[in-house]
Amino acid sequence: MTTHPAGPRPRTPVWAVPVLWTVLLGLWGLSRQDSVWRDEAATWLVAQRSTGQIWHTLQHADVVHGLYYLWMHALFSCFGPGITTLRLPSVLAMAAAAACVAVIGRRLGGFRTGLVAGLALALLPAVQFQLQDGRSYALVAAGVGLSTLLLVSLLREPGRTARWAAYGGVVLVGALLHWLSLLVLPAHAVTLIWTRAGRGVWARWAGASAFAVAGVLPLVLYSRGQSGQVAWIPPLTWQTVIAPAVLLSVGGLAALLDRPRAGRLSVAAVGLPLLAVPQLGLIGLSFVQPVFLDRYIAFSQLGLALLIGAAVDAAARAAAPRFPRASVWLVPAVVLVAVVALLPQSLGTRSPSSRVDDVLAVADHVRRLHRDGDAVLFVPAFRRDTALVSPGAFTGLRDIALTRSPEESGTLGGVEAEPARIRALTLAERRVLLVTDASLPDGAVPGARDGAKMAVLREYFTVVADERVRGRRVTVYERRPDRTPCPSGSCPSAP
Repeated sequence: MTTHPAGPRPRTPVWAVPVLWTVLLGLWGLSRQDSVWRDEAATWLVAQRSTGQIWHTLQHADVVHGLYYLWMHALFSCFGPGITTLRLPSVLAMAAAAACVAVIGRRLGGFRTGLVAGLALALLPAVQFQLQDGRSYALVAAGVGLSTLLLVSLLREPGRTARWAAYGGVVLVGALLHWLSLLVLPAHAVTLIWTRAGRGVWARWAGASAFAVAGVLPLVLYSRGQSGQVAWIPPLTWQTVIAPAVLLSVGGLAALLDRPRAGRLSVAAVGLPLLAVPQLGLIGLSFVQPVFLDRYIAFSQLGLALLIGAAVDAAARAAAPRFPRASVWLVPAVVLVAVVALLPQSLGTRSPSSRVDDVLAVADHVRRLHRDGDAVLFVPAFRRDTALVSPGAFTGLRDIALTRSPEESGTLGGVEAEPARIRALTLAERRVLLVTDASLPDGAVPGARDGAKMAVLREYFTVVADERVRGRRVTVYERRPDRTPCPSGSCPSAP
């Protein structure tokens, strides 16, 4: 049901240029000046564990990312751990998503629609962020792109049983990478309603969807026991929904240019639900439990890219009768303007400051500030990732609070001693380095263990060095000679 045939089909496949374009944008500044932020550090650390250790870890934390960790474990085993190995899968996955978007746009709106949609995807700010991030969200976007492409094909030829099975399998794999990608299913249901799909299509789609949901349901139920890991996400506010509102407004205006009609398979019928339903769905879920993070639904940007492609194609066709030559140059002109307009954002995304912190940068400061025999504490315990990613910087330091390593305990930050024991061990030290967040408040610290660390340092130690770098902070404390923590001769000794 191609709505706007555009003459003879060009010899170059419509997906070729978007794929190359996305890969080039992904490789540009891939190392981000050799910086790694906390979420990528989790990937880095867990992926280097054995499969048995990964399985043990998933029983305690990050089960929602289990399949992704196993995938990265295989890559690290083959190519070795490194920043390129960490991020290149995201580049290639987003390139695959761009290819799917381009082909969908070509089938529903013509070559120009597909070309622009594929090129636009990699320029969208949310996509540029995930394009170079060592997490699963780009792979999820590729899965959503492929499942949507399969759905478009099946709406044209619904009797293909093998393709329906492939559709269910792709949705399942995407959900195993991150189960919030299941929000693509209600988006596809809206497309079926829009296009007035027949009973046979609905039955096959329902069967494939049920297969995917049933396959991921154990993961969903088990991950609910680890919901404390997202307890830090703030509740919805009106500021939170500004960005989704802007995206939906832009997408809605672009859809109007496609002149959508009920009962017709079009770019708008596919792109607008794909953009809107995940956004609105995640907002709805956040009224039950705050989970709204744009990276969880980065795949919805595929819908926006499709709508942008349709809008540019509509503008070119409208200009063609009066300005035939101008319409030919419209696509490169739009791409050029978009690149220039988004250049500051693109440069910012490729800088270390684009993420909340840099695990590697603070390690260099630890290396410079510590002396052999010093003790080190982490607040919270998850900030131990700095030492785990850069162990050489912590050579000679004693992690006095740690009782079981992250690998042994199957956790991300390890298991620490009880608050009283941490206090006793800290009082036995003369110099302590504290690694924490740059924005750690001076007030109360959540958690008894972290509270004990901060309380004893503030009461019995004085700060002799304090440096902040890219979201992390390292503070050097020395014992105050004027403070005696206990009667003479009864102070606890370090083991």
